[in-house]
Amino acid sequence: MNKRLDQQAADNIRALAVAMVEKAKSGHPGGPMGGADFMHILYSEFFNYDPSDMTWPFRDRFFMDAGHLSTLMYAQYYLLGNYAKEDVANFRQWGSITPGHPEVDVKRGIENTSGPLGQGHTMGVGAAIAAKFLQARFGDWMNHKIYGFISDGGIQEEISQGAGRIAGHLGLSNFIMFFDSNDIQLSTSTDEVTTEDTAMKYEAWGWKVVTIDGHNHDEIRQALKDANAETEKPTLIIGKTIMGKGCVTAEGEMFEGYCELHGQPIGATGADYEKTLLNLGANPASPFDIYDDVQAFYTDIIAEKTAQAAQKKAEIEAWRQENSALAEKLDFFLSGQLPVLDFESIEHKAGLASRAASSNVLGYLAENVENMIVSSADLSNSDKTDGFLKKSSALQKGDFSGSFLQAGVAELTMACIANGIALHGGIIPVVATFFVFSDYMKPAIRLSGIQELPVKYVWTHDAFRVGEDGPTHQPVEQEAQIRLLEKLKNHSGKPSFLALRPADSAETSVAWKMALENTSTPSGLILSRQGIKDIPAQGASRYQEALGAEKGGYLVKSVDNPDVVLVANGSEVATLWAAAEILENKENLKVSIASVISEGVFRQQSEDYQNSVIPRNTPLFGLTAGLPVNLEGLVGAQGKVFGLDHFGYSAPAGVLDEKFGFTGEQVSQEVLAYLSKTVLTK
Repeated sequence: MNKRLDQQAADNIRALAVAMVEKAKSGHPGGPMGGADFMHILYSEFFNYDPSDMTWPFRDRFFMDAGHLSTLMYAQYYLLGNYAKEDVANFRQWGSITPGHPEVDVKRGIENTSGPLGQGHTMGVGAAIAAKFLQARFGDWMNHKIYGFISDGGIQEEISQGAGRIAGHLGLSNFIMFFDSNDIQLSTSTDEVTTEDTAMKYEAWGWKVVTIDGHNHDEIRQALKDANAETEKPTLIIGKTIMGKGCVTAEGEMFEGYCELHGQPIGATGADYEKTLLNLGANPASPFDIYDDVQAFYTDIIAEKTAQAAQKKAEIEAWRQENSALAEKLDFFLSGQLPVLDFESIEHKAGLASRAASSNVLGYLAENVENMIVSSADLSNSDKTDGFLKKSSALQKGDFSGSFLQAGVAELTMACIANGIALHGGIIPVVATFFVFSDYMKPAIRLSGIQELPVKYVWTHDAFRVGEDGPTHQPVEQEAQIRLLEKLKNHSGKPSFLALRPADSAETSVAWKMALENTSTPSGLILSRQGIKDIPAQGASRYQEALGAEKGGYLVKSVDNPDVVLVANGSEVATLWAAAEILENKENLKVSIASVISEGVFRQQSEDYQNSVIPRNTPLFGLTAGLPVNLEGLVGAQGKVFGLDHFGYSAPAGVLDEKFGFTGEQVSQEVLAYLSKTVLTK
């Protein structure tokens, strides 16, 4: 312990944060200046990782919630050698590796993309669940910690309630969160928006809470020491800090704690940029330097961390030698690979709802995929994830031997937790709720896509056929929203989401196969509440034919030179089949039917293949229980889509089918009306 060096290191972090924002002419300097003391003590004395092996699976992890404090992370990791001077000097610039809000970059210490407040620490809760899950299976040697960092804004975001409740309920003693409590937010002081007692709130959820002076290094040390020793509860360290700690005016007077220091360069405030740098011990002519003594100090820290990691790795190697079978299983979990799975062997009764078919698949997966956590937002007996639960058990405080997380009514929290589980690694996360409630999950779905996380979303009750529950529970516009993500590319150049709406039980099995084999983006299964007539097999095996869905779309019914090609996904494919029988038997028309489970995947196929399924210069008719835009891109300007342009109503599903025009007879009449107006030449 060297008080002078510790203070210099914290001030170096402050100066770097100030300089980064000033040069970029945008950013948030005040918060990083307040949090610098905690970060330095955490990383220099408590945080366990291997500087020579940043992706080491058994490292401690730091999850930033307040993404606007990115300079705090970049400055700290610069001291640790993860960034070069030019990296911090190019903060927020095109092509730099120091973006305005942190983006996943594990090799440099960035564990999560953050920015939308509340999600970062919730992902940390997910990572803590993942660590507990693995520890229960492989031993107490797997004792790495998950650290979170949250601000006043994150505490206020509603998602913090779900994260706090679940972390406390499960007793996540491996989760330690620092609350940078400076009483200032972007546009006001906190007392203008809240009078709650944060400590009492977290204590009520079952957390250990301690309040400290966030600038007192001894108090920070003691809080972290106690938190690391805690075995029953997650810990919240409330650090009372000062916004813009160390800022001074041109006259050298202190200028700290002001709201204006939050979200703009300090040179645009009442503080003076150069005088502040001088006050912090920096050279204004070279503001991105690491102080000489701090550089030497951190060189020793890096060597010490590397040696400590080597010692831990030796301990793990000894365990591996004594537990070769478990070690092999652990390696397999961490590889992200799947065991050999036989989806064709999964049996389905005739005419199942696709949610029920999914339940059968989940029951099979519960017995064959050991590293899967399935979660439901208080709907497991309705979204049918209980097919998995019946062959597993729920995660509980002190017992993480199960594989099912009962999240309660908290769709957004549950989805963010799944992102954190995926970020931790070694586990496949699955989350389920009604499709209409995907609206509550959108912020997390978006971050799944940005971070390229293989989270599996299960959405049931996929259309107006929810029936009596009425318009609040009947998705109409949700599929269009989700399918937009198939058109939006991630930074790897791939569609950011895989949306799958299977037509029957066989396609549901294939959809699960596609989702599990998709390890580079999130996937969503959109499933029916009501029973669906199985698509008749054209050959010996309906499952083998349904494998055509792996190309995004295929013909479930094919004729030469069709008079019309009918296009749909989900339960509407069966409705088209009923309409096709009428058109063929009564009108002597030749009809092909395309099931397009994922337009995103379909568009990745060759033009020849796409044209073989949905041929140009042939009349095309689409049927969707959602907005017509779901299929308009497939049938084109000369095609016709019959869908909904209004919310649903409360009535039995069969009545709604008839009232909305979704019976085979009604659809056949729509097709005839379209054909009577089309002038396409085959």
